[in-house]
Amino acid sequence: MSGWSAHDIPDQSGRTAVVTGANSGLGYVTARELARKGARVVLACRSETRGQEAVRLLRAEMPFAEVELRPLDLGDLASVREFAEALPYERLDLLVNNAGVMALPYGTTVDGFETQFGVNHLGHFALTGLLLPALLAAQDRPAGARVVTVSSMAHLLGNIDPGDLNSEKRYRRWVAYGRSKTANLLFTHELARRLGAAGADVVAAAAHPGYAATNLQTAGPRAEGRRGAERLMALGNRVFAQPAEAGALPALHAATAPGVRPDSFTGPSLAMWRGAPGSSRRAPWTVDDRAGELLWTASEQLTGVSYDALKA
Repeated sequence: MSGWSAHDIPDQSGRTAVVTGANSGLGYVTARELARKGARVVLACRSETRGQEAVRLLRAEMPFAEVELRPLDLGDLASVREFAEALPYERLDLLVNNAGVMALPYGTTVDGFETQFGVNHLGHFALTGLLLPALLAAQDRPAGARVVTVSSMAHLLGNIDPGDLNSEKRYRRWVAYGRSKTANLLFTHELARRLGAAGADVVAAAAHPGYAATNLQTAGPRAEGRRGAERLMALGNRVFAQPAEAGALPALHAATAPGVRPDSFTGPSLAMWRGAPGSSRRAPWTVDDRAGELLWTASEQLTGVSYDALKA
């Protein structure tokens, strides 16, 4: 995989992709490069205004691009259901679970879940389950179908606590973020196992961007009015981070490169920080079968979404 770049993305003509959080940063770059290679890309965005601007920019750069905006708020399960029900495509080749929030002050989603766990994990768990029939319908195509979930090297900050998934006993913003990213990896692990057991040609894989310059780092401090912390994060983005174009490469590799293995974890090859996509280190607790099963069961109960298509 050494040296792999966006130029190496295979032709995506005839394929349909959904990218969450595609209005900016890593999601925008992911959507742009998939569209550049011929995919029909659905930009799933919470903000209609920012989503429309992203579509405008994409079409200005690539008049041929087949892109569309559809509203999706991962912090509202009703919105997730509405998105899935309104998607007009019977087949879905690629789902990139990219959207997320990071190190926010304590808050809850519309449904009462701690925001980071609710948006980063539960929203994507529900979305993937609701779109699973469309993904399974695309598995007979030559490239099969894929689900790529974007985690983070911050998953190393902590394992999930099955007795306190919503951080109700104690909330530490960075630990809660790390746990939500661990949940992304455990979800990928268990989804890959269940897809394999069902004999489905759908690859569930994970990726992370390393340290990439996006607005994710500054959103938390800005929400609290901590201008000093916001400036510090912005400085870190300028000095240390790689650009979003590089940060999106691991997810694009996991989404499109031949031979991607189920439950693989792709990230920057240089100390998980930057560089071309490569196999990334992951904590041992993210491949724990029992933990994956427990999280899966809890997620079904919390979201009301059951992966019935894998139970037949």
